[in-house]
Amino acid sequence: MNTRIEACSEVEANSSYKNINKASFIENPKMKKEALFWKPMKNQIVQCFLCPHHCIIAPEKHGICGVRKNENGTLFSLIYQACSSIAIDPIEKKPLYHFYPGSRVLSLGSVGCTFRCDHCQNYQISMARPDGQTLRDIPAEQLSTIATEKGCAGVAWTYNEPTIWHEYTREAAKMVKEAGLYTVYVTNGYIEEEPLEEIAQYLDAMNIDVKAFHEEFYKKFCKAKLAPVLQTCERAKKLGVHLELTYLVIPGRNDTPSEIKEFCQWVGEKLGGDTPIHFSRFHPDYKMTDVPATPLSTLLACHTAAKDAGLQYVYLGNIGHGDYDNTYCPSCKSLLIERYGFSVDLKGLAQGACSRCGAAISICMK
Repeated sequence: MNTRIEACSEVEANSSYKNINKASFIENPKMKKEALFWKPMKNQIVQCFLCPHHCIIAPEKHGICGVRKNENGTLFSLIYQACSSIAIDPIEKKPLYHFYPGSRVLSLGSVGCTFRCDHCQNYQISMARPDGQTLRDIPAEQLSTIATEKGCAGVAWTYNEPTIWHEYTREAAKMVKEAGLYTVYVTNGYIEEEPLEEIAQYLDAMNIDVKAFHEEFYKKFCKAKLAPVLQTCERAKKLGVHLELTYLVIPGRNDTPSEIKEFCQWVGEKLGGDTPIHFSRFHPDYKMTDVPATPLSTLLACHTAAKDAGLQYVYLGNIGHGDYDNTYCPSCKSLLIERYGFSVDLKGLAQGACSRCGAAISICMK
């Protein structure tokens, strides 16, 4: 994920927030809850079905995510309402460019992940386990109050992988929706069909990272598979969740013209040409510090390939301000949204349509 972790202290200044506990998992049993989507096997072994890994977990062992543990033949989540990071972000930071532009979103993360990406930018929490970590106990029923008091239009689960937080997010998302706020996942898309359908009832938008468009990359650099991610993208679209994709372009790893072309063709055929795509610039991090940052020329080539494939809304991320941040009408090319970093200027939109030619724009507005 490409969102920088912010300090929890950003929202602690509010007096009504002071009673939220800060404790390690061992000291706070509220952070443990029986998991969903698992079944018992012989000899107190269990199998988890939350994500496509389908981990078979022996007693006192964890799944690949590091946060689901078999205790005496029962699978538990160790991060129920356990928060490592919380901040107020612009929605554009997720990045979501066609979803409530200009709004602020209360953003939360926990620990753990279903992937082991060599290039992870939030590895301090994604590779961590809850035992011994200083985590914050944030009850689901408090999220909408915190978000409203801070002027946020919604809540996002982000920073680490939100799908492994399922027991918490499904309860919290339902309450947030009932309070009239929106809900967001920033995710790697590694989730099985049944839990996706369950959370989708209360989920308004997803930004899914497509790490590459060949299986070998996922196997070598993520310790996962590509096919389930693509299935999640297609399922989310059919379930009516607003969907945007991020493709982090890594030199020499996932940036060949043929791979980018195949990715863009798949988006057009399976998700639709109006699906916003964010090609993001790689910078060296974690175990991939020997790879240089993505040349601007490569990103521009990705943009051209996407446009040639008929994709209407294509953006370039982690570069300086310019036209590749802005939204233009695919019909008359009028400027609709101008962006400066994470600030936005709505210039040519009227009730979800281009104010000049009247063409419908694929965008969720207030």
